[in-house]
Amino acid sequence: MTDTTETHMTPLHGGSGAYQFRSPEFRAAVNALRGLRQDLISDAFAYRPLPPAPVDKGLSRLLSGRPREYAAWTPHALITAAGLLAMFIAADNSGRAATTNVLVGVLALAPILLTMVRPIMAFWLSLAATAIAYPMAFVNSWQQDWPWLPGSFVCHLVVLTVVAVRTRPRTAAWMWLLTGAYGLIWQATLGDSHYYRSNTMDLLFISALPLLAITVWHIRKDAQQTVTAQQTVTAHERSRRTLLEERTTIARELHDVVAHHMSVVAIQAEAAPYRVENPPPELEKAFATIRENAVAALTELRRVLGVVRAEDYEAPDAPQPTLADLDGLLDNVRGAGLSVDKAVTGAVRELPQGVELSAYRIVQEALSNTLRHAPGASARVEIGYVLGGLGLRVVNGPRPELSLLKPSPGAGHGITGMRERVSMLNGEMTAGPTDEGGYEVAVFLPVPLPLRDEDEA
Repeated sequence: MTDTTETHMTPLHGGSGAYQFRSPEFRAAVNALRGLRQDLISDAFAYRPLPPAPVDKGLSRLLSGRPREYAAWTPHALITAAGLLAMFIAADNSGRAATTNVLVGVLALAPILLTMVRPIMAFWLSLAATAIAYPMAFVNSWQQDWPWLPGSFVCHLVVLTVVAVRTRPRTAAWMWLLTGAYGLIWQATLGDSHYYRSNTMDLLFISALPLLAITVWHIRKDAQQTVTAQQTVTAHERSRRTLLEERTTIARELHDVVAHHMSVVAIQAEAAPYRVENPPPELEKAFATIRENAVAALTELRRVLGVVRAEDYEAPDAPQPTLADLDGLLDNVRGAGLSVDKAVTGAVRELPQGVELSAYRIVQEALSNTLRHAPGASARVEIGYVLGGLGLRVVNGPRPELSLLKPSPGAGHGITGMRERVSMLNGEMTAGPTDEGGYEVAVFLPVPLPLRDEDEA
């Protein structure tokens, strides 16, 4: 049996022929050191000013005017207040000179204020300030625990917390580990010659609590952003899929309509010469050319539009519906429990079959939406034959409050499909709620005027 475990080897000293094994642990350590260099060394001087807080969230939404503008600077005020507290604790020692107290207080304040503009540098400054403040503030051998004086303790705790909030969990982990290593260096330097124990473990334990909470907050925030982004992508893909499905449906229906007319043209062109006694050769040739072009166009149409048919799609046996079949549709929805009226204005005339089909489908979808979203409501269908086209208006009232029927959410195909049909015919459409609490769909489909006999002449 062959061992398929891969071993990563890198040549030493150019081409010496010696190799060193790179185990997963070694690669993990190298990646970790790269992360340390990137987070705390390369970004040490990065300028990252703390932005104002959003005022449209939390308690800030309850404010108005000037107080709401000031609320945007709440994080800056809290950090400054924490810095002043650390400075007060550091300078509160009557056994030291006043100048020493001021310097120690400034060393506790400066790193905290620096977190608002250069957070990584603030961490290194806090460690350096601790090393400077301790010998300056040393008074006698029975002084407090080391190396973190009270002010330095509060300062470094605040710096760890603020920088962790402003960066990422990996940076917080590196700061916490380096803080522990910093304390070990102090302990190794002073050894047992010092009277009191190191308080680094206290700082590590106390700081671990907020750092852990901040890490959980970061992870939750990242997860929410990922979910939001995924939902946005999903919604976009769903909308795009819906659009493609509606376009496919329209293409199938138009394919059937156009194919029917092209077949009629080809048949009539073939039969026309036999209806004329002794037709001239020029006429026979013209009809033959018409038939050849019609058959070629029909073949090309089937080749291009046939790709939109599903494998299980079957062409309908009956002709595509028109506005003449609208009464049957209304009777059907009345049988489903929808009270619907119909009003026709203008001179009823025959329209192009594509317009008739689209108008029928739009009314059908609008009534289906009424049945789904406002069960028990009444609806009205208005059809207007005007000089330049066809007007449609489908409006329903609000859903009765005492109705036992509950609305059933749809998949979002209805409005999308109607808009696609209207756009295909260069029409106009508006859809939205009414003032009475119902919903209205208004459509205008332009229809070119037929040429007059004198115009044709």
